[in-house]
Amino acid sequence: MCGILLAVGDAFRSDFDAALAGLKSRGPDAREVLAHGSALLGHARLAVIDIDGGRQPMTAADGRYAMVYNGEIYNFAALRRELEAAGRAFATRSDSEVLLAGYLHWGEAVLARLDGMFAFAIHDRADGSVFLARDRLGIKPLFWGEHGGGLVAASTLAPFFALTAFPRKLDAEGLRDYLAFQTPLAPHTLVKDIHALPPGACLTWNAVAGGSVRQWWTIPDASEAAPEHEALVAETDVLLAQAVKDQLVADVPLGAFLSGGIDSSLIVHYMAQVGARPLKTFSVRFAEAGFDESPAARAVAERYGTEHHVLDAPQLGADTLATALADLDQPLADPAYIPTWALSRLTRQHVTVALSGDGGDELFGGYPRFLDTADRHPDSAAKRALRALLRAGLAPASLTRRALAGADLLLYRRVELGDYPGSRKDLRAYLAPDVARAAHPESTLQLWRELAARHGDYDRGALLRADLWTYLSENCLAKTDRASMAHGLEVRVPLLANALQERMLKLPAGVHFDAGGGKAILRALARKHLPDAVWNRKKHGFSVPLRTNFAGPWRDWCAAQVAGAKMRAPWLDAGAIEALWREAGRGEGNVRLFYTFAVLLAWLETHPLDA
Repeated sequence: MCGILLAVGDAFRSDFDAALAGLKSRGPDAREVLAHGSALLGHARLAVIDIDGGRQPMTAADGRYAMVYNGEIYNFAALRRELEAAGRAFATRSDSEVLLAGYLHWGEAVLARLDGMFAFAIHDRADGSVFLARDRLGIKPLFWGEHGGGLVAASTLAPFFALTAFPRKLDAEGLRDYLAFQTPLAPHTLVKDIHALPPGACLTWNAVAGGSVRQWWTIPDASEAAPEHEALVAETDVLLAQAVKDQLVADVPLGAFLSGGIDSSLIVHYMAQVGARPLKTFSVRFAEAGFDESPAARAVAERYGTEHHVLDAPQLGADTLATALADLDQPLADPAYIPTWALSRLTRQHVTVALSGDGGDELFGGYPRFLDTADRHPDSAAKRALRALLRAGLAPASLTRRALAGADLLLYRRVELGDYPGSRKDLRAYLAPDVARAAHPESTLQLWRELAARHGDYDRGALLRADLWTYLSENCLAKTDRASMAHGLEVRVPLLANALQERMLKLPAGVHFDAGGGKAILRALARKHLPDAVWNRKKHGFSVPLRTNFAGPWRDWCAAQVAGAKMRAPWLDAGAIEALWREAGRGEGNVRLFYTFAVLLAWLETHPLDA
């Protein structure tokens, strides 16, 4: 695990070292630079496998190709044996060398053979071309941008801010996505001309043609009939055990995040089952009963005899909030980022790698919203009449929600702000007119609509699949990546292993739902393996109580962000932000939307952007 940076073009050479320094927390063990033809490749390393031999940047034996890579390839040993049988020789035990050798042997087709999380860049010195790729579900991030005939690619946006040749202009469409979903959605970022490589995508670049992005993997539709439930539970039991076993490969200490929910508790069960020792677990304890899962986490830790460490959430004051947000390369307004950041700091004091239950809700149908399908909201003559009145300006915009039906109502519920003129979700109410026009509010839900429509008629399977390349990749996985790598901690996600993805996505989404709701398969495994305290209770989310914090430890910090709005973001409506804060400070109104703006304003203090 590490941070990677590649730059092609003379304009970036003088700032390259400073740009690479921005990735230090992702790779605290070593920092190295390679000049390779027209390119500079930089690598900040967190040593996990083959600590002595897996150094990067890595160059092919003939010197033509050089690579920087971030991630873990869990099936690298099998791939190595296949490559050795084809005549390839290896000088190290690292997965990095296997990845480079695999690219040289199979070309782009190597991507389909990789089981892991990865983002990498390969430079060809012979023709000056670059190849970039990101894993199927975007577990690892990768950003790229062209400027002055050159190319930069990096693990985060941080290196771009150190390159003086790169302009710092606001991407209005990235801002639109952030205000709608609390995170920019690939390919957009908050910075114009810097793009997020989408999950499951690759890019080929050369100085003449520029960059060309294409999907090397697409989310599959269901293609098999549902098997008998008990047989599927038993099959998943085996697949999960193998995925956890595969992801325990490391030359450094490992542990696990243990929230007390089904997903993380099952990961701990399988770690214990395959004999992981010593087994160290880490959780957060909240004072508020509606947020606290620590009793369930303790029950799991006691069952498996783990060395359990608990972080008290009351310690998450304004100083922790400010420090954690300062580690973000671009705004992320999921409040769960803050306890995840603090938990990662605690965890890194004991281990270098942690396993997490991320992906369980998305791949196994865990969210209540997956039950809310388009067919549950039929259209009617009354709704159609109300829509006509709204279009004619003869009904108040506050009635927008009541006029919507089917997919349109689902999408309205899905976003904080969007293309809903005059309603409480009107994006234009918070932006200067020119920025609002550039944001194209009418396209707020375009990506999500395309994904949902591609996979069905807004049924459960379509909703689940649309989340994989939006909420999962750009929010949940981004949250865990940034929070953990801020402390040089590698986090692995066995629930998203290839074998589990492939099995679950071939099946109709109905296999995940029963009379008890979603996540039927994992709930069955929890009943089989885990204490009652884990599965026999109401589902909890992992977050922080915003209303309590706004009225208490975060109050002064929030007020400071509002006070800086006019200077940091003159393209925002400062009056509208102040009105949000007046309500949120009393524990009222849309506290989540206020937090979204507060995080943005804090980020802009460090990363000012021109409109």
